[in-house]
Amino acid sequence: MPNDEHTESLRAAERRLQAAQLASDTDALAELIDDRGRFTGPDGNLHTKQDDLRAHASGRQVLTHLEEEELQVLATAHTGIIWFLGTLEGSFEGQSVRARLRYTRTWTRDRTSWKIIAAHASLVADEPSP
Repeated sequence: MPNDEHTESLRAAERRLQAAQLASDTDALAELIDDRGRFTGPDGNLHTKQDDLRAHASGRQVLTHLEEEELQVLATAHTGIIWFLGTLEGSFEGQSVRARLRYTRTWTRDRTSWKIIAAHASLVADEPSP
């Protein structure tokens, strides 16, 4: 059953994730991503938590701007889902990147914190549909 307290704490965890991504803060990312976490990138490839942390730590992936258009949150006592739509800018492997993406992130909650267990990113057309 959805719960406003859990919804707001999950929204706050998502905001911490976005800030950590922008700062390439691997300590914060490590806290926010479950060790078993898996991510499907927009290219369809599957990545692990360690893959993500290495990409940030090495500078291979640098996020310089994140503009959120929409954020939907569904949370219960132990599970939450975030649907994010927005534009990200930065670089990947030295190449400038700007993309409008839809992320679906599944979070799990223990007694103290939310952690991402699975995520999927899809490219979305630059202009919103009418």
